[in-house]
Formats: sequence, C-alpha cells, structure tokens
Amino acid sequence: MKLVRRPFITKIFSMESKHSRRDFAKITSVGAAALIFKPFNIVKAQPKADGEIIGHGSHRYKVHQGWGNLDSSKFPINNCHEMVQDSKGRLIMVGDEVKNNILIYDRSGKLLDSWGHEFPGGHGLTLWNANGEEFLFICDPNTGKVFKTDLKGKILLTIEHPSKVGAYKETDPFKPTETAIGPDGTIYIADGYGSQWILRYTPKGEYIDKFGGAGDGDSQFSTAHGIAVDYRDKANPTLLVTSRVHNSFKRFTLDGKYLSTIFLPGAFVCRPVLDGDNLYAGVCWSRLRYMNQTPNSGFVTILDKNNKVISNPGGTKPEYHNGKLLVMVQEKPIFMHCHDVCIDQDKNIYVCQWNAKKTYPVKLERV
Repeated sequence: MKLVRRPFITKIFSMESKHSRRDFAKITSVGAAALIFKPFNIVKAQPKADGEIIGHGSHRYKVHQGWGNLDSSKFPINNCHEMVQDSKGRLIMVGDEVKNNILIYDRSGKLLDSWGHEFPGGHGLTLWNANGEEFLFICDPNTGKVFKTDLKGKILLTIEHPSKVGAYKETDPFKPTETAIGPDGTIYIADGYGSQWILRYTPKGEYIDKFGGAGDGDSQFSTAHGIAVDYRDKANPTLLVTSRVHNSFKRFTLDGKYLSTIFLPGAFVCRPVLDGDNLYAGVCWSRLRYMNQTPNSGFVTILDKNNKVISNPGGTKPEYHNGKLLVMVQEKPIFMHCHDVCIDQDKNIYVCQWNAKKTYPVKLERV
C-alpha cells in the first residue's frame, strides 16, 4: 500500500464520565510532525461472544466476555473504571455505582467481597504496598476528593480541593482521576478532568507542589487521565503521565521535570499500567480514519521495554515506517471504551470498560 503523509488539523471532543462530559474543542496542529496514514479495512462483523483470539505476535489472547458477570440486581455497576491486584491475588475493581463501588473478584471470576457507598464518581484506583501493608487510593472526580483506605474500605486520609492549601483558586476545577505513589511514599494526583495539574503530596497528605497544567506544550496535558511510576529502569524510576487527547504518555522525573513523550497515534490511552518489562493501557477511543474520534470504539495496547508497540488486542496490528508508528485503530468491535487493564501473574489481562452498556470486566486469557 502506498504511504501518504498528510498534515492535518483536528478538533477533538473528550466525552468520558457522565458527570464530566464536556467538549474540549481542542484544535491540535501537527504540522511538521505529520502522521503517516494508510487505508484501513475495518472489520464490521460481530465478534464471537467468547473464544475470539485477538492480539499480535507473542501477545495474543482468548476473549472471555462473561468472566466478571454478576447478578446486577444485587451487585449493579454503571462503569467499570479501574482494577488492581493485591498481594493475595484478589482483583479489586472500582466503579461509580454507590451500591457497591468496590467489587473484589478471584481469578475465576467469583465475587469475594464488595463495599463502598461514598464514591459517586469512583474512578481512579491505586494499590500501595507499604512494607507489606496494603492500601488503596480512590479518586472521585465528582466529589473532587482523593481517599486513602484500607482493603476493607476504612477511610484513612482524605485530600480535598487544592485551594485549601493555596495551590488552586477556589474557582479552579479539581476533578482528580488517578494517583501514583512514589518510592518514598510521595502521593501524585492527576487532575485529569479538572485543571490538568499533577499535584504532589507527602505520605501524610501535606501539599508539596504541582507541575504540568493545561496546554499543548511538551510538559503540559490535555486530559491528564492517568499516572504511574515506571520502575523498569530500577536505578532511575520516572513518572509516566497520560495526555489522552494528545494520544500520548509523557515521561517526567519524580520531581516533575519533563523528559520525553511516547506518541501513540490514533489511541486515546487511559492510565499506563506497568508489568514486568511491558507497558499496557486501555484505549478508550479509537480513530476510524484520519483524526476523527470514533464513539463506541477502543482496544488494548501493549508496549515492550523500549516503548515500541508490539500488540493491539482488538486493534490493528502495530506497524512502523522509518521508525515512526503508523496510526492505530480498532479492528474488531469487541470493546466499546477500554478504560483500564489489570495484569495477573499468568499475564492474563482484565479489561474494565466505560460507557459499555454496564458491562462487567472482561478477561483476556494469554494464549
């Protein structure tokens, strides 16, 4: 196929969360860094309910769409936002249904526990293992608060609007979407639906400083949706921060200095998830063609230790031309909006989806 370089201007609308939908009306000019496009043949056939094999190369998976299904009259969900695995192998999911914000599964899909009624926008979920004692950090963009809890749901710490510590004006929106915990216990909060800052707090919840902010500069964000500490270089851990409208992860030092960008054209990525040498992410929207954001789309993307995309379960095969990644899109309509992934010890992937007709988590079994 002939490869064509096309400069473009695109207007992107970010629509996630029924309580935070808004048009970004962000016009992004790529100019000299124009993307490389190729014709796409999107598969329109409906997938099998179960057993579909998706992915590429050594990272291929069998789809188990009913893995996490529960009795919705007893354990209802709206959006399955994020999932983490604790040291006992339990899979802990957060959602925005206050009848049971937290659902805890075993790896067979059996429900082990449920709790949580205080988080109407339950969104970000981070597990912190502090010398063998485990805690959760829950972000609620609806209430504008971040909560530290134990694994039973007892709230131990609450971080509120940054105006209370002089970091924001009272009128500045604060809608936190994600946290990460640094090697020294520093709490990083991504204000992904609010003012686009990354805020740093001590382990006791005392404000330190902030970096980033809204914009198209290298050190700025457009939907700073997720954040994680990247320990793959053990001697030099760094921060990876999502800039979803930019189709990017941006790398920073632990004190907030910009280092580099991982550009993933076509993929509205959610939070970065590190497992071993690989970087995983749910893609909340795909692009059908050129730069239009496509509703009810998405896939999972997997990068290797060199941050090269090696597999796109549910998406097109990753291809590079002259070292540059070609635009990636959804290939099969298996997913609607992949909001997060969790990787277990057998390298299976559990996919949480937003705005997906109240779908429970889906398991991708490594084959």
